[in-house]
Amino acid sequence: MSASETATRRPQGIDPRGPRFAATITATLLLIGTYLAAIGTATAHNGDGWAVTDASFATRIADPGFVVLFAIAALFLWAVLSPRTQPYGAIFRTVIRPRLKPPTELEDPRPPRFAQGVGLFVVTLGLLLHVGGVPLALPIAGAAAFVAAFLNAAIGLCLGCQLYLLLARTGLIGRCSSVA
Repeated sequence: MSASETATRRPQGIDPRGPRFAATITATLLLIGTYLAAIGTATAHNGDGWAVTDASFATRIADPGFVVLFAIAALFLWAVLSPRTQPYGAIFRTVIRPRLKPPTELEDPRPPRFAQGVGLFVVTLGLLLHVGGVPLALPIAGAAAFVAAFLNAAIGLCLGCQLYLLLARTGLIGRCSSVA
């Protein structure tokens, strides 16, 4: 196989600064959502115990923390299903990246996409448990997702990417490859 055939078969890499840019926005939104969840029905007490256990379905989904975290879950889903059209990526590609030097290296897009799926899972689990009346589920899920997004934004440590690489090395998911 020629070098040009190998280059065309290799997955196209992405600028590693793009996922960090997205993680910065995501961390900010998750911090807001977690704060709102922490002061909402998920943590409130009534005379008999947790307010969320007695709240109606409509009250649970109208909680501001739920609304913000639901929107974040929708953005995670968008990033998993169509990363090229996801708003953060589009903003990075059209507004931010043209103002930067070209990246010194590209990265495989699969680990960041997997990380978005992990974020979707964590936030969706919190949303479902909140709707089911589980106290503290919403702020805990929001906080867990926030920590992961913050680590990625602040120091470039993508926990979901690390999980992807671990699962790839053990053969549980697609092959692990590096993009030069």
